[in-house]
Amino acid sequence: MSTTRSSAELDIRRRRILFRCWHRGTKEMDLVFGRFVDSEIDHLSDAELDQMEVLMEFPDRDLFSWISGEVAPPAEVQTGTFDKITAFTNSAI
Repeated sequence: MSTTRSSAELDIRRRRILFRCWHRGTKEMDLVFGRFVDSEIDHLSDAELDQMEVLMEFPDRDLFSWISGEVAPPAEVQTGTFDKITAFTNSAI
């Protein structure tokens, strides 16, 4: 599975984020991050894009355990963007 949207109208930064979210390394995180950015990339502020880029640097295993609620995320991960991803993911289940 991959993005369902065109990136043609996106700026370079958003295109890069969209691509990276669909090419994480694990299928689970491709689906979590990929679906989120497919839906929300147009609406994320520069600050939220900054937070997204920081989140993308964490290992998939850690991210998935935090987003699924299996393990509490560290304080530096608990941002508005992380909360949006978690809420989006939980609403899709």
